[in-house]
Amino acid sequence: QVQLVESGGGLVQAGGSLKLSCAATGFTFGGYSMGWFRQGLGKEREFVAAISWIGRTTYYADSVKGRFTISRDSAKNTAYLQMNNLSPEDTAVYFCVADLRTAQSMSVMSPSAGDHWGQGTQVTVSS
Repeated sequence: QVQLVESGGGLVQAGGSLKLSCAATGFTFGGYSMGWFRQGLGKEREFVAAISWIGRTTYYADSVKGRFTISRDSAKNTAYLQMNNLSPEDTAVYFCVADLRTAQSMSVMSPSAGDHWGQGTQVTVSS
């Protein structure tokens, strides 16, 4: 059974940091690009970051470049999103996604696409 389970969300003050994790089971983790999307209250789901299946190539939304870092550990079948210098605008539910397309394609992927999605983890940034 395919599962993506996110963890690491929570409440943090502006300027703080959080690290999200996405544990994958039930499929060949190494063959998939991994990504993070987010959805704020009343907003559409949007792309945040993606990493290639081998982990050498990453893509970021302009709004998070220089603050967020995506990574993956194939030995643990886990993807991560390190978020630094958080602002209230980063408040959202963060979703992990796995897909067979390239990481570059994932960066422009429709939020309704994606092979496998997690259930999401809430990140709240207070001012």
